[in-house]
Amino acid sequence: MDAPRASPAEAAAAVASLVAGVRSRDDSALGALAPPDDAAAQELLSAVAHNARALALRDVEARYVDQVGTVAADGSWTGVVDLTWRLGGVDEGASSADVAVGFAPTEDGLAITGFAAQDRARVPLWLQGELAVVRTDGVLVLVDGERSVAEATARRVRVGIGVVSRVLPARVGPVVVEVPATAAGLDATLGVEPGTYAGIAAVTTTPGDASDDEAPVHVFLNPDVTSALRRAGAQVVMSHELVHVFTDAVRSPVEPWLLEGFADYVALRDVRLPDRVTLGRAIEAVRRDGVPRDLPTAADFDTRAEDLQAQYEEAWLACRIIAERLGERGLVAVYDAAAAGSPLERVLAHAGIQPTSLTRGWRQALRGMIG
Repeated sequence: MDAPRASPAEAAAAVASLVAGVRSRDDSALGALAPPDDAAAQELLSAVAHNARALALRDVEARYVDQVGTVAADGSWTGVVDLTWRLGGVDEGASSADVAVGFAPTEDGLAITGFAAQDRARVPLWLQGELAVVRTDGVLVLVDGERSVAEATARRVRVGIGVVSRVLPARVGPVVVEVPATAAGLDATLGVEPGTYAGIAAVTTTPGDASDDEAPVHVFLNPDVTSALRRAGAQVVMSHELVHVFTDAVRSPVEPWLLEGFADYVALRDVRLPDRVTLGRAIEAVRRDGVPRDLPTAADFDTRAEDLQAQYEEAWLACRIIAERLGERGLVAVYDAAAAGSPLERVLAHAGIQPTSLTRGWRQALRGMIG
């Protein structure tokens, strides 16, 4: 008996039917693409039609690329599909990503069994299950979970826009926030190794290929972290990410400590908390390891780095010192010049701050906080 084989032609036909169903928002047509005895796949594919309607999906295209791995004894296998899409009303550019699609043979050809996170393939959130969607005033929130979570997230976005606009007036635009069901779902959405964002509250990035300069930028929340935050903490996280959105931080050449410290400066600007709270992790790190010699490096902001929160706090302190010396508008000017590509040391020197003086003052401030 011949071993089962993958059929690229049948896979291409199944993918074409998937695209047609998404474009027509047809629950029945999409559900029919699942194996007849696979209720979970039928439910998932029907949910995609709901999401297509709620998100006003546009410019959906898909092309079968290649087989991944081997064909199982029952004839099922996985193939990579190049998928493009755009969320209507908010995304100016289209997203593009490789998606791993599961196929299984039926009497009529190939059925679709689902979408997998493997080999760095992404699973866009709208392919993970039925979403709760809130759309209002240029804000779109999509949540793999309860509608109450989507509504609360949308409220934090609106508050955050006000927070950011007090420092960066006129830098507003459509905001999209995606909330997977779990941290593992976030990793799948972004096509990264499991556990990459386990300890991260949120990340601002593209929903598809980040190398595309026209790709939209969305905020992605990790519910395993944000659900444990108090209201004020969750708001600071959202305001921080909105700074990244409105300054196009994804494509910015700004050094990480300035990028993250500036976002925290804006988010914390009107939060009245003592340094022992806002710099608590940094103070702990200094007491344990001593005062660091230099400002945080790019490696210090790796998602799995030790004392990651301390690095954010240290970066915020450096930006606060710049604002104390140059004023808030001076800090914004430094950030803008660095974002435009000017070397940071030259920018600081031109503004009247020698980099060595900044580092020295920053170290003195950290030392003074431990008494």
